[in-house]
Amino acid sequence: MIRAVKSKSFNHIFALYNHYYLLRRRFRSFTLTGSLDPQVDIRDNSPIEPTRPVIYFMNHSSWWDGLLLYHAARQTSRGDHYVMMEEQQLQQYAFFRKLGAYSINKESASGIRTSLQYTSELLDSGKRVWIFPQGEILHQEARPIQFRPGIGLLLRRSPNAIAVPVTLCHGMVQHDLPEISMQAGPAVMEDWKALKSEEIAARLGHVLEQQLDDHRSELIRMGQGSLPDAIPLIRHVRSTSEKYDAARKRVNR
Repeated sequence: MIRAVKSKSFNHIFALYNHYYLLRRRFRSFTLTGSLDPQVDIRDNSPIEPTRPVIYFMNHSSWWDGLLLYHAARQTSRGDHYVMMEEQQLQQYAFFRKLGAYSINKESASGIRTSLQYTSELLDSGKRVWIFPQGEILHQEARPIQFRPGIGLLLRRSPNAIAVPVTLCHGMVQHDLPEISMQAGPAVMEDWKALKSEEIAARLGHVLEQQLDDHRSELIRMGQGSLPDAIPLIRHVRSTSEKYDAARKRVNR
């Protein structure tokens, strides 16, 4: 297993590169609805301690997802974030370790156990961990959303952890550059030890599927690439059509 070795200086440099070169060149917009810092227990409206560990579980539908969640976390969250990454990919892109990525080898039972133990140690020390429980990149329209039992094992090991569903919708609507809409849903808090790992995985898979369907339906209803109450995570980038329209206006003056 490959552990994370975070570097503040590298994070600072890479965050600028990711924001201004990678994301702004590829996407017209990237917005967030909801908060990555859960504040209220929706069961009784009581406040959530900001130091509680959090597992973010997200659909995985593109190569960009890791860079998008990294940017969103740095822009909007006070927590210390880590992300679980396929071991072969982390070996190829080892610099992600400096950003908080660590590995899991799904082909090795002992490797899985080691990664789950490391994740539990992160959570028990108050860290925040992002995982893709589907276990692979799948089209965002793929249904049903099914989770592997690892997320259930993690929550049973760290019963104080909060589970936050995060959905990403990628699309091209009115412009020639893709728009990314991220939505953080209400925190899920249960007596995790009272549930089997498979039950937890099935329940959270249903939560994410319902949120993703509602998220997509609202974007379709709006006819936009972002929701009306979303906050921008990158500065608006003009598409080719918008640049053309602006040039025509200048010529016709």
